Amino acid sequence: MKYTKKDRQQLLLETLEKNPFITDEKLASTFNVSVQTIRLDRMELSIPELRERIKSVAAHNFVEEVKSLPLNEIIGEIIDIDLDKQAISILDITQDHVFARNGIARGHHLFAQANSLAVAVINDELALTRKSTITFVKPVKAGDRIIAKAVVLSRDTEKNSTLIEVTSKVENDTVFIGQFSMYRVTKS
Repeated sequence: MKYTKKDRQQLLLETLEKNPFITDEKLASTFNVSVQTIRLDRMELSIPELRERIKSVAAHNFVEEVKSLPLNEIIGEIIDIDLDKQAISILDITQDHVFARNGIARGHHLFAQANSLAVAVINDELALTRKSTITFVKPVKAGDRIIAKAVVLSRDTEKNSTLIEVTSKVENDTVFIGQFSMYRVTKS
């Protein structure tokens, strides 16, 4: 379906309001136009590129500060966090993340995103992984966007332990599941 420029730009605004993490490529496909047309529309409407939109949403959603590690040590971009409850991060898989021979993402990148998210959700100054149980469900390829969600399942204050489950998805397909037993301590 062809849209007038005005209609397309209005739909673009509505689409990005609902999903600020959609790529220019997906928008181009949705509106049956080139990626360049989407970029020009975004420029005219003063809509930042995807990476800036992610950072903006993340800054807006950080009501609490991550205590357990510096934000620049987190693998992926945290877009939502509720300390000791849940957190969400996004990681875009590039050619640097995949094996050259088959284009499949190296597992340590998925693990690193999930593990750093499990550390970040802890509301203490020190959080270390005691034990993890992980399952790689489906291969991930260059160009995929991994959305990881960490959920705190239980907390044992006597043992300074927290159990966290992280589920990573590409679109709506689960690609990784991990359970992380975390050691936590508040420094005095």
